[in-house]
Amino acid sequence: MTALTEFQRLEAQGSWRATNAKDARDVIVSLGEATLTLMEPTTDRPLTHWSLPAVTRLNPGKLPASYTPSSVDRDETVEIDDPLMIEAIERVQRAIANHRSRPGRLRGALLLIMAIIGIGVAGAMWLPDALIRHAARIAPPAQAQAVGMAVLHDLSRSGGAVCRRKTGQQVLDWLAPRLLGENAQIFVIPGPLNGARRLPGDIYVMGEDMLLASNGPEAAAGHLLAAQQAQNPEPVTLDALRHAGLLTSLRMMTIGTVPEGSVPGYGAEILAEPLPRPDFDGLPQVFAAKGVPTTPYARSIDPTGASVMSLIQNDPAPARSILTDEQWLALQQICAG
Repeated sequence: MTALTEFQRLEAQGSWRATNAKDARDVIVSLGEATLTLMEPTTDRPLTHWSLPAVTRLNPGKLPASYTPSSVDRDETVEIDDPLMIEAIERVQRAIANHRSRPGRLRGALLLIMAIIGIGVAGAMWLPDALIRHAARIAPPAQAQAVGMAVLHDLSRSGGAVCRRKTGQQVLDWLAPRLLGENAQIFVIPGPLNGARRLPGDIYVMGEDMLLASNGPEAAAGHLLAAQQAQNPEPVTLDALRHAGLLTSLRMMTIGTVPEGSVPGYGAEILAEPLPRPDFDGLPQVFAAKGVPTTPYARSIDPTGASVMSLIQNDPAPARSILTDEQWLALQQICAG
């Protein structure tokens, strides 16, 4: 590197004292691109070479200027009183320092850019799911039900259209708040579910197979209670919103609406999964509180009773009926006509 072209091979007289030398000797100081060379005046024979970046001035602002080859070892010195040479040494030193500092600044800038990109990527990965989780957590009942109805609409594409016979749906509307809670809704699809599923917004869906394969409503009621116990409402809503994506969650939080087509394919996805099962240990107490026996539910899962023996042995066997004969018949015919 040639820092300043006007100072190439600049020479001046100086007084050099070598390490441990008693007397100083006259020398010619020659300024190179990155070195300071001290030479014999008569022969131009180099006596020593100093690296300009390491050269340190011992008496800034004073004349003659006194230099040493390093900031550590100061026994060797040279004194120079030529103003042009003094200015040249300082300017070339600054040019070298600036040239060396650029890679460091570039590396720092690159590291900063990489850090910003890393934070941006991490934010892009983390923020959407965080917003979806927040939407699932704060969703009021009406919005959670809108999500559930969108799931039900998509599920009907694979499991058949929701059965709408009025007398049968009236039975479900009467049973839902008594069995599952004030805001619960129950629907039936013609496709087989082998039980019941809980959807967002306290919506429950079961297949017609559960009604036609049973002698009474006890097994169906048991599957509805089991679906309620198997999954908490927030995770059910969160899974549906994750499938729907960030825009649906943002729309739900801002506008308060969830279109029917917002979860395409989710119905087929959950139909392909095994039914979530609750912990059997707590079911007898839950069933007893609602007047539902556990044995019909247990036998519908395992006709041999081997894997559900605890439910059979701890059956509370309530005396009252869940539905009247007329209600049960109407419910069994909900998909007819």
